[in-house]
Amino acid sequence: MIETLLNLTGADSSLGGYVVYAGTFLGILLFVTGLMQLFARGEKHTEAQSRRLRMIAQGKSTPELLAILKPEVKDRAFFGLPFLATLPKDLSKAGMLIRPQRFVALCGAATLTALLVALNFMPPLPAFCLAPLVGFGPPLAFVQRQKTARMTRLVSQLPDALDLMSRGLTVGHPLNTSIGSVAAEMADPIGTEFGIIYDQVSFGDELTDAVQEFADRIDLEDVHYLAASIGIQHGTGGDLARVTRMLSDTVRNRIAMRRRIKSISSEGRMTGQFLSALPVGIFLFSTATEPNYYGGIMDDPLFPYFAGTVVACVILNYLLLRHLVNFRI
Repeated sequence: MIETLLNLTGADSSLGGYVVYAGTFLGILLFVTGLMQLFARGEKHTEAQSRRLRMIAQGKSTPELLAILKPEVKDRAFFGLPFLATLPKDLSKAGMLIRPQRFVALCGAATLTALLVALNFMPPLPAFCLAPLVGFGPPLAFVQRQKTARMTRLVSQLPDALDLMSRGLTVGHPLNTSIGSVAAEMADPIGTEFGIIYDQVSFGDELTDAVQEFADRIDLEDVHYLAASIGIQHGTGGDLARVTRMLSDTVRNRIAMRRRIKSISSEGRMTGQFLSALPVGIFLFSTATEPNYYGGIMDDPLFPYFAGTVVACVILNYLLLRHLVNFRI
């Protein structure tokens, strides 16, 4: 079909090769995306409340749960590597159980594949520069997206979890039992995270140490407040039910304030995105409509310097606008 189309249009064999490679890449991408959607739907459908409860139903013991859900994070394996120094913690925050070494190995295999394909279309130097971007860029971006979504959902669940703990403490339940009720009744991600605390305490760890490890593992300000409150009340005594109830109201008010500020600043963020994308759009439109507009001066010795200056200004403009319209609460 492709050869017939090429013969009708008078295109050469090199163009046919480009079409074949592009079609192959698009087919593989759609196949992998479909498998990811299929497996994601199957996992959500079979989960009862959380991943931990599903593993308990499969007969996993407490040591096995802790080994799988709370693996030892070693940052030294990727110390100093750009974009990979925080990979173990990012995978943990994203709730992805894949080992960092295996993740990097898969990205390396994707980079090698992209390099072999790119060598058929471009010189070696651009191919060697482009292959790591293709092999590592999308997977790392996916991990960051999953981490952000999981942390956002965890913070949104935290007030309800604290209310449930407060009710349990009010009726006289021990703190560990209240944490266990949160793990049994709430969905992921907070159900599994509180279940890890409960399993650690049941396995012999100190409650304050388990909660502090949870705060260090999640590394969110609201969770650090919870760890500090439990640590203080555990050492000095006091009405922990009242403290958790007040902390729940505080976290809920902070979430409402974040959403209100995000809504107010939405116009500024959209304006910043439009102004950042406008130079790129003008360049692409000018190149498509008049190829010689930029192509005619690319051989000039000063072109790389001016082009680099323009690109740097565009990136600096994006960073400045992003800093102006993003607020941390």
